[in-house]
Amino acid sequence: MTEKCFFDTDCLSAFLWVREESILSRLYAGRIILPMQVYDKLQRIPHLQARVDTLKNQGDLRIESIEAGSEEYFDYIQMTTSPENGMRIIGRGEAAGIAMARHRDGTLAGNNLRDVRLYVEKYKITHITTGDILIEAMDAGIITEADGNTIRAEMIRKRRTLPATTFSDYLTIHRKQDP
Repeated sequence: MTEKCFFDTDCLSAFLWVREESILSRLYAGRIILPMQVYDKLQRIPHLQARVDTLKNQGDLRIESIEAGSEEYFDYIQMTTSPENGMRIIGRGEAAGIAMARHRDGTLAGNNLRDVRLYVEKYKITHITTGDILIEAMDAGIITEADGNTIRAEMIRKRRTLPATTFSDYLTIHRKQDP
């Protein structure tokens, strides 16, 4: 993957809470984009903000804003205030990530499938989750399956909502979907 990754709060914070953001640095150094709306939300938790600031200072992550009046701005406003029929209002971080990924030809990194799925399908945006990132890390030799299980368990312990109980379960489900 060579494109930019636009992270939503839930996906990035899953790694930050368990102090495993180095996985993101190793996979996506210089391509991690944090919408300002996500950064603003993370500023409410000082130790998470400090971890993000470290990633930023290392050059692994950039914080970017949506320009008022741009097409992505209008998409963002629509998703957060008055969506089209059949679509739902979503959070500011999710909407910013979707709008930026759509207009800047990037990947959305987010876990809240219920909220983003329809927009990802509508705009044909590439989308990854925490589980997908852990699989990519395992395939790259950064972690083992056992490491993935440990990291996943710690994420769940930190109340990060994830679709499968263990990383091994997620791998099994993922491999059945991608023959």
